[in-house]
Amino acid sequence: MATTERSFAQSVWDFFCSLKLTISLLISLALTSIIGTILPQGQLAPEYVASISAMKLQIYSKLGFFDMYHSWWFITLLYVFSLNLVCCSIKRLPHVFKFISEPVLVLGESMRNSFSQKKEITFSASPETAQAKLVEFMGKEFATPVITEHSGDFHLFSQKSAWSRLGVYVVHTSILVIFVGAILGSLFGFKGYVNIAEGSGVTSMEGRTGSPIPFGFEVICEKFNLTLYSNGAPKEFRSTLTIRENGKPVPGYSQVKVIVNEPLSYKGFTFYQSSYGQANEGSEHFFSVKPRSGGTADKLTVREGVVTSLKDGISFKVLEATQEVRQFMPGFSGPAARVEVTFKGKAPQTFVVLKNYPDMNAQRGDDLIFGYEGTNARMFTGLQVAKDPGVWTVWLGCTLMVIGLYIAFFMSHKRVWIVVSKGHARMYGNASKNQAAFGMQFDDLADKLTNLKI
Repeated sequence: MATTERSFAQSVWDFFCSLKLTISLLISLALTSIIGTILPQGQLAPEYVASISAMKLQIYSKLGFFDMYHSWWFITLLYVFSLNLVCCSIKRLPHVFKFISEPVLVLGESMRNSFSQKKEITFSASPETAQAKLVEFMGKEFATPVITEHSGDFHLFSQKSAWSRLGVYVVHTSILVIFVGAILGSLFGFKGYVNIAEGSGVTSMEGRTGSPIPFGFEVICEKFNLTLYSNGAPKEFRSTLTIRENGKPVPGYSQVKVIVNEPLSYKGFTFYQSSYGQANEGSEHFFSVKPRSGGTADKLTVREGVVTSLKDGISFKVLEATQEVRQFMPGFSGPAARVEVTFKGKAPQTFVVLKNYPDMNAQRGDDLIFGYEGTNARMFTGLQVAKDPGVWTVWLGCTLMVIGLYIAFFMSHKRVWIVVSKGHARMYGNASKNQAAFGMQFDDLADKLTNLKI
């Protein structure tokens, strides 16, 4: 019974130490990251929902593709990969540590024959005198050697950068630290959006589950500015934000300019400029309505989306409005509104009424001439709000990874043995990587050894 249990435990241990498992997990994480990059994450835009079929939407939602980095199976992949790294390190690290802490001091015949870097010199001094001079030479040119006497010979062993063999484990540790940061951000962080109208503020946002997430302070949009190119495309949109606590502006966080790629951060919350628009809720639009046959123009005050009845059975409704029509109609500028007018006994007509071009409005051949006189609507700024408590942990992991990669790829464990016998000395060398560069260093050391007077 005990043998079976040990066998099962050994099988589990071998599974988590397997290189095949590592490769499989890396491929899985790469594929899932691609999915998370292609598919939108978090709250879905109505345009995206309308663009895919109901079946796809249901399948993607069930699989957690729209909140992939918080899904149970993605977190499980991170846990298993972390366990795989830990098991691999535990299995191999003792051997590497023993290799570093207990080096081969006496070079046997089989090891001598396996080294390609060799050099032999002859001398006339006694082995003891030669050994003393070689110790001084190695300490000056390479590293202070350890002396071991064996079978009448002196074995001098020197090594440099032995700890560089641990570089790969620094990389392993960095990956684990990054995963810890990612899991912290996944479990305790969030990302969402909030719209703030000019002159108003918010103290919370809606989380992934729909429940409100309080900030603990108030974010106020003092002003919103939009700059356009000549063709009507947005050039820059900028929010002026103020952080307020206990009814007072926080010093250093008043009238802060926020633009794309220049966010505002406060108490772990980061506010990114994301979008903008016209805040039409509760706003009114002002029109003039004048009979084409002549007479006095009537003033009309309406709300967006609300049908208003005019004389002679005519109905009027504002579909949408903008403060700058140039974005949608290049060549024109200023406020405009798209309206729907239904004359009695006729089908609804949809057209645009421009504030700055009354003559163009009059060119329509209907019995009524509509003019747009503006709105009391304010602009709103759309901010992406993010909080990631694991971000500094991730940065720590990235720093460790850079250090570990540098050690693993650009440093090597270099070893040199000199076996001193009566009348001659043989030097052998080996490096853990970059043998070509070490070969040049060994040849230089051998030339200096040849010129050494013993």
